[in-house]
Amino acid sequence: MLRNDTVATIQEKALWMRRKAFHMVFDAQLGHPGGDFSAIDIIATLYFGVMRYDAKKPDMAERDRFIMSKGHATGALYTALCAAGYYPEDWLSTYMGPNSKLNGHPNRNYLPGVETNTGPLGHGMPVGLGIAIAGQLTSSDYRTYVLTGDGELQEGSNWEAAMTAGHRKVGNFTLIVDRNRLQQGMGTEETNGLDPLDDKFRAFGWDVEILDGHDVAALLDKLDFAPGSRQRPLCVIANTVKGKGVSFMENKASWHHGVPNAEQFDIAMKELV
Repeated sequence: MLRNDTVATIQEKALWMRRKAFHMVFDAQLGHPGGDFSAIDIIATLYFGVMRYDAKKPDMAERDRFIMSKGHATGALYTALCAAGYYPEDWLSTYMGPNSKLNGHPNRNYLPGVETNTGPLGHGMPVGLGIAIAGQLTSSDYRTYVLTGDGELQEGSNWEAAMTAGHRKVGNFTLIVDRNRLQQGMGTEETNGLDPLDDKFRAFGWDVEILDGHDVAALLDKLDFAPGSRQRPLCVIANTVKGKGVSFMENKASWHHGVPNAEQFDIAMKELV
């Protein structure tokens, strides 16, 4: 597929994911739409432009691994897995309902394509690093990607993993930071400041890239690299907008886990076209 066609396909998938994710939250009256929408362009780029996988063989040994460490943003992950073919679309309507496989946090025992359970913040990066190190030790050529929230980097376990990844030069490991600068209730810098985030990762021996997390072409350029071509772990700091794509949600901390009323739902559906 030509590059322009790939970008257009990813953008089309991302729009579909936003509409479906918002529908899920509206129907369930539960969810985290602000964080879903900041992450959707990143996840769509991984699944529809970067990663190697076979939805019919979710445990294929040579698959690239993706871990959604900000496990509360299930609207983004579940819609990506559905669009990738891991399960039928009618499952989305069961979101957070009784006996649903689509829990409030992803569970690998219920849903194909989920690499590990996440929800308690700060765990996805250490687990992903372990998976990447296993790939090094077995000379496998899969790549491992972890997406964290920025507020999540206030958890200390991430920095233990960052130190280890730099020390071991885990070149098949990529961390993507969803840098929307908001967490539950207020800004990250008001809560427990992270800046200068890029310098902190460089100090641990990482390569660092900073980009617009809604620029699909830029995401493709940095996230799609040949296996074995990197000698150091990569941190991509993706500057994003919480609630991206819906005017009344953008940059509002209250939409971290806000749910729409009927009027807001109608407005969002008109904007997401």
